[in-house]
Amino acid sequence: MDERRLEELIKEKKYVTLKKELEEMNEVDVAELLEPLNIHTSLLIFRMLPKDLAVDVFAHFSVEQQRNFISVVTDKELKDIIDELFFDDMIDIIEEVPANIVKKILLNSKEEERNLINQFLNYPPDSAGSIMTIEYVDLKKMMTVKDALNHIKETGLDKETVYTCYVTDKNRKLEGIVSLRKLVISDEDETIESIMNEDVIYVHTHDDQETAAGIFKRYGFLALPVVDKEGRLTGIITVDDIMDVIDQETTEDFQKMAAMSPSEEKYLDTNIFVLAKHRIIWLLVLMISATFTGGIIRKFEDVLQATVVLTAFIPMLMDTGGNSGSQSSTLIIRGLALGEIELKDAGRVMWKEFQISIVVGITLAVVNFFRIYLFDKVGFLISLTVSITLFVTVMVSKVIGGLLPMIAKKVNIDPAIMAGPLITTIVDALSLMVYFSVASFLLNI
Repeated sequence: MDERRLEELIKEKKYVTLKKELEEMNEVDVAELLEPLNIHTSLLIFRMLPKDLAVDVFAHFSVEQQRNFISVVTDKELKDIIDELFFDDMIDIIEEVPANIVKKILLNSKEEERNLINQFLNYPPDSAGSIMTIEYVDLKKMMTVKDALNHIKETGLDKETVYTCYVTDKNRKLEGIVSLRKLVISDEDETIESIMNEDVIYVHTHDDQETAAGIFKRYGFLALPVVDKEGRLTGIITVDDIMDVIDQETTEDFQKMAAMSPSEEKYLDTNIFVLAKHRIIWLLVLMISATFTGGIIRKFEDVLQATVVLTAFIPMLMDTGGNSGSQSSTLIIRGLALGEIELKDAGRVMWKEFQISIVVGITLAVVNFFRIYLFDKVGFLISLTVSITLFVTVMVSKVIGGLLPMIAKKVNIDPAIMAGPLITTIVDALSLMVYFSVASFLLNI
């Protein structure tokens, strides 16, 4: 069904047909169809959906749509939704909506759920604990395979995933894991202890979300256990939640690399003054730092006055230096994010970037020399000055571009900050200093 078909059925009030067609669709597509409708029409159609489908659709609504629905549905409808939502989805909603809506959700939650919600909300916002769910299958090692499968059949419907089961003792301490596949192919009289894997990879509740994301990417997990400082199983993180984290972290890195303050709000839904505030702070910092460039030019005014043609090549040198540094920093930041590069590799990174800079620098300098000397008809010494400066600038900018993200990582600053705009500002100043110094020496000014 597309939007035109939906509008046609609503206009003709063919709600039985509409209900039947929506029931055959994926919940993600249904949520996408209902999202643009006004709240009353959307709620009317939502109430026609089967309970299970309605809950899944609600979980895929935008935060704004969820907020609108919670504001207008009855307490009974809200209670039905909350009772059926997976716990991590409920936490995600509570973290985003205003206090008055949180209060309404809590009033319609069970006492046990309220206590758990308060516990989850106390975890740091970017921690593994804040994105985990408590809906997992737990087994005991003395169970037989037959008992375990029966347990999964009885409780699995309410769990986020049944593909990986977690073996815990009476104190909830994590002892091992066993996959559903292993259970299915094992003899029903075998004990869980004999088939479980005791080499469990896990994260702690206060570990950073990026740490968990790195483990998912490295091992290809569908779920990852989360334990507290005593090693007790507290919850699990599922792959769908970690994909959201990866998306958020990638967006945040892009924003930082573009010299903007990170924001989780959608672009079209964000107020222009909020967007301006996110951008203007970094632009002010970069603008003020760029005064160093002006200071260098003023310092070498006598050089420029003596050979005015030097001024024509300043933009080219600054742009090439900035671009060279940005290329290196982008690759290193990406490598750090993926775990391909570690802090101990700083020496290798510097050496590799140095080698690359020599190859790139010589190539650009030679091409630039003949372009200026033969085609622009500029004097030999000035052509040589510009080309030497270009070579040195490329070398310095590539090494700096590769090294600064490593330094940022070392001092616990997000390496994405050391990207395009900041490196360009630094390299601009260095390239001008090299340019005027070489010009003063070769041209005897």
